[in-house]
Amino acid sequence: MNFSGRHIIVTGASTGIGFATARSLCRRGAHVSLLARSEDKLIKAVGSLERDGGSAVQIAVDVSDCDALMAAFTKAEQAFGPAQGLFANAGAIGEFGPVTECSNALFDDVLRTNITSVFWAIKRVLPSMIERKKGSIVVTGSLASERGMPGNAAYVASKHALLGLARAVASEVAVNGVRVNCILPGLIETPMLAAIDPNASIDAMRQILSKAVPQGRVGTADEVSELVCFLLSDAASHITAQSIAV
Repeated sequence: MNFSGRHIIVTGASTGIGFATARSLCRRGAHVSLLARSEDKLIKAVGSLERDGGSAVQIAVDVSDCDALMAAFTKAEQAFGPAQGLFANAGAIGEFGPVTECSNALFDDVLRTNITSVFWAIKRVLPSMIERKKGSIVVTGSLASERGMPGNAAYVASKHALLGLARAVASEVAVNGVRVNCILPGLIETPMLAAIDPNASIDAMRQILSKAVPQGRVGTADEVSELVCFLLSDAASHITAQSIAV
């Protein structure tokens, strides 16, 4: 999985799976553009990558703002050229509660972040990939992409839609040498995992959720990053339109 000289854009890159993947890509020679909302967290993340010998830039952006997202992609291209790979990882969990208590605004906000922004990002990188006859896109779905789970209708709906988008685009651009795949993280230790119950400590959440995993533990962001790097790489050159759980 050699990414020497390749430009990969990662959204939701300041923490969790996004940052772990950016780090794994840098260590394999990629130029990585890290996009996320928090500039402070991005500065810290890129500083860590550069100290480790990585080539990276930070671009603060709210992916749910289309104009801002397009401008961020332009900045990324100015730094490293057209993207050979995209890891569309940014997402929002929304709020837990009955569907009757889910506001229209919350539902719209979650879908705009989790699915509409990914649609915009894919549209933005595809032309240059199609022109080069090569490219790889990975999107972050969820176990909620394939299961109906109670208490968070907006999140589940958005992650179902994301898997459908990945499959539709993959089937359309395969002839152009571009691949699109969807990862389905399970119970992975990230800041989003802690958001499931803000009143519980991360240790308590880890113990509770570990009981639901056959291996008896929650996964790590680094374990997910290895799959993302594989799917972005030439090692996965004949894999597209797939959903793979971690």
